[in-house]
Amino acid sequence: MGMRCIIWIIVAVIVQIALSQRAQHWNDEAKIALNEALRLEMDWGVAKNVILFLGDGMDITTQTAARIFKGQRKGETGEEGYLRWHKFPYVALSKTYNTDRQVPDSAGTGTAYLTGVKTKFGTIGFDDGIVRYDCATEQVGVPQESIGVRADKEGKATGFISTTRVTHASPANLYAHVADRNWESDDDLTEEAVNLGCTDIASQFIENAGFFKVVLAGGRREMTPVGQADPEYPEKEGQRLDNRDLIQEWVDSKENMNAQYVWNLDDFNGVNPDDTDYLLGLFEPSHMNYERDRELDAAGEPSIAEMTEKAIQILSKDEDGYFLFVEGGRIDHGHHAGVAYNALLDTLAFEEAVEKALDMVDLKETLVIVTADHGHVMTMAGYPSRGNPILGKNDIYMGDDGLPFSTLAYMNGPGAPQVHEAFNKTGKRPDLTNVDTEDPHYLQDALVPLVELEETHGGQDVGIFAIGPMAHLFHGVHEQTYVNHVMRYASCLDYKEHCENPVGGASALGAVL
Repeated sequence: MGMRCIIWIIVAVIVQIALSQRAQHWNDEAKIALNEALRLEMDWGVAKNVILFLGDGMDITTQTAARIFKGQRKGETGEEGYLRWHKFPYVALSKTYNTDRQVPDSAGTGTAYLTGVKTKFGTIGFDDGIVRYDCATEQVGVPQESIGVRADKEGKATGFISTTRVTHASPANLYAHVADRNWESDDDLTEEAVNLGCTDIASQFIENAGFFKVVLAGGRREMTPVGQADPEYPEKEGQRLDNRDLIQEWVDSKENMNAQYVWNLDDFNGVNPDDTDYLLGLFEPSHMNYERDRELDAAGEPSIAEMTEKAIQILSKDEDGYFLFVEGGRIDHGHHAGVAYNALLDTLAFEEAVEKALDMVDLKETLVIVTADHGHVMTMAGYPSRGNPILGKNDIYMGDDGLPFSTLAYMNGPGAPQVHEAFNKTGKRPDLTNVDTEDPHYLQDALVPLVELEETHGGQDVGIFAIGPMAHLFHGVHEQTYVNHVMRYASCLDYKEHCENPVGGASALGAVL
């Protein structure tokens, strides 16, 4: 046998071994996942604690892009990675529509997963009898109790966290009932609403939410009167017309109750959970900063992970357990602004909060759910190479117009005018050849111009990821209201027959029907 033949045989063997190893990787990975699935056991125990993590607007496309972004920030290709909840054992889908809209908003969806009842677009805390903007129908619609109220009635500690305003659509569903989500301050009420006696969300926070042990968010301006300077930005002032300082009212209501109010990072870090039973933190006049900008805040504000840690430390002192709601609200705002970088980075900050919670809780007594309220219209497309920067331009194909395009883009939103302007000037889309699409401020291209309305939500189903007692009850495609009922069942808030002697399967039916 000649030397050339021997060399070819050696090369063929090496190639065969390489191909075998290449296939073996996927086979081994699948076998590991299969073994983990075979070892799964349903936990029919009672959830002493429930933590609901809500990534506002965090649809499946956002999660896919975020996990790739996460890996690429560490020098990996990214596609092979996971977000922490992608390893949860139970996964389902949630249908997000409102009773009157195919594509929902965060007010109507918040009512669904926090009260267990669907309602109309733009309304908070009522059933479908409410009509948006119509104060008079607050007498017709039936107010719905949130899971926070139910947990408090059962003696559990409660808290909520949001990177949006404390009065914003999602958290407001924990304590407020209004015909319009925009009635955050009395300055926002219509003349008709005032005359008919309807009240704003911020005042309802004082009237209805005093039992929450921990509240951490933004939104000082809705809580303070016109003419009162903001402590962080003296050039800004409150918004209230009734001259009420609701922050001070909260402080006064908690006299001699081991309560603290904080508005900056140093004061937040100084809070000792062992000595604190009530904590209110409002870190911005409006929404908290995007994660991208958080470290630029002169007064400082805690990360969503740091707020989650502090909340669990305080709430876990209650022997009866707790309910905690954690919203990564600015994921949604990044999409609305058409800046994918912000949506992805805030998703990763949100993941750190989930990681922190999992490090602190006992999953034998704590149900942890990660979900979203709705989707967005960001697309991920174009057949780029594996490992191509997720915020970058397609590295294989050009458009038929000979111009590059980015992997991520939006169906509508603020990025559309730049497309239309370029087309009107040149007959083509914007030329991205020398544009850094990975810049944190880059505005992705969009098709339909919606500058004032902003980029819209999407109507697609969103994921539900669960771990802990009763997590297996998430198993298919559910109405969004189902999330609320599983939490109530798992923690024995009003489904009680199964609580003393937990049972599973068909024998549990009598506890529900």
